[in-house]
Amino acid sequence: MSIIKKLVGQTAIYGLSSIVGRLLNFLLVPLYTGIFAPEEYGVLSVLMTVVAFAMVVLTYGFETAFFHYTNKEEGSEKVMSTGFISLLITSLLFLVFSSCYSKPIANLLHVPEHPNFIQWLVWILVLDVLTTLPFAKLRVDHRAWRFASIRLVNITVNIGLNLFFYLLCPYLLKQRVALNFVESIYDPTMGIGYIFISNLIASAVMLLLLTPEIFRLKFSFDFTVWKKMVKYGFPLLIGGLAYVTNEMADRLLLEHLLSEDVATAQVGIYSACYKIAIFMTLFIQAFRYGAEPFFFAQAQKTDAKEKYALVMRYFIAFTAFIFLAINVFIDVIKNFIRDEAYHEGLDVVPILLLANLFLGMYYNLSVWYKVSEKTRFGAYLSVSGALITIVLNILLIPIMSYMGSAWATLICYASMCIMSYLFSRRHYPIYYEWKYISFYMICALSLFYIWTLWHDNHFIMSSMFCITYIFSVIALEKRKKISTFKH
Repeated sequence: MSIIKKLVGQTAIYGLSSIVGRLLNFLLVPLYTGIFAPEEYGVLSVLMTVVAFAMVVLTYGFETAFFHYTNKEEGSEKVMSTGFISLLITSLLFLVFSSCYSKPIANLLHVPEHPNFIQWLVWILVLDVLTTLPFAKLRVDHRAWRFASIRLVNITVNIGLNLFFYLLCPYLLKQRVALNFVESIYDPTMGIGYIFISNLIASAVMLLLLTPEIFRLKFSFDFTVWKKMVKYGFPLLIGGLAYVTNEMADRLLLEHLLSEDVATAQVGIYSACYKIAIFMTLFIQAFRYGAEPFFFAQAQKTDAKEKYALVMRYFIAFTAFIFLAINVFIDVIKNFIRDEAYHEGLDVVPILLLANLFLGMYYNLSVWYKVSEKTRFGAYLSVSGALITIVLNILLIPIMSYMGSAWATLICYASMCIMSYLFSRRHYPIYYEWKYISFYMICALSLFYIWTLWHDNHFIMSSMFCITYIFSVIALEKRKKISTFKH
């Protein structure tokens, strides 16, 4: 239990930056949905989807490869230096190529009048790639507070600049205050462009704060280590691309499969409602920050599999609670999306929350192929999931619009969980406590179903559903402890 408490503590600190950051970003949703029409918000969503794909390609699995080999004979410093030099060279090549072809890329992404958007996005990508391994080093060294503090500075700068450009500057122009200054830095016709500018400046500040970690490197390149990292990371690159396909390709498919007069607006509605699942995704992200180095550190211990099973049980207990809480308080949470034109998409929220719960379960299950150096199975699973996502979106979007995308996401992640577990039983069996895991999920789903029949918007009644779940989990956990003690 002391190991689990340590993991919880690390996750809590990493979660500080994730939770605060995602919440603050979530608070930008009312700003964006109040300023931008669904069509313009849809353009933003499509561009950020492309960025997500590019980020996976540019890091090519080196973050997880670093975690793996830093616990091996190669040593942390040699792996860190070799990996960072590799990412630096490929990022600079990408920067040169994309800068030369920013106009054709802008045409391809349906923003022909804004090649500057592409240039800013490319710089954001390069800066973020260069922070990948320094952040990974902080996690390996258990410097969670420094990790969290740098992330929080990045978030603060980003949010502050968004508020500056989208609230303060228009206000100053309207009041005709400091006109020369405002007009020199602010263009009202820029639209979503200031979102990219804010991100770019925040990413530059983040890299600057990580320079102490970068300058401590000896900048030596070991070709043997690099080959090992590439061999280990390449399947993760394939898996990462497939994961982003599972996570974000639905926006691109909605854009291309729906009629032009409604497609971009539907993407905007779907993306805005997707944001409500943030409370699930931020916990999963915080968990991953703490769990990934934890899983590798425990891999050589005799009781590693028992610890992995225990982590899974507690993880599901908590994420099932998040699923229930968001759904029963949806009538409050939806008010963060200011324009009611977006509210028509709220029916996707329960489906996407459950999908993300299965995604978190998959992260837990994926430990078997990472610690056993069978990362090719991660690629197999992710590619299978991507194929499921693409096929189901193509079949369902023309019939159900974004509801089809939501169901495709849920079926994809549930299928990946089942396949991963079946593979693990053969290659690296972990005996998960499915009786308890099933109880937590069924309890949360049953309470949610009862709530849909009751649907009393009263805060106290919604709270009672959450409290019922909490007491049910506590009662089962106490019963388990008593049973274990007797044996």
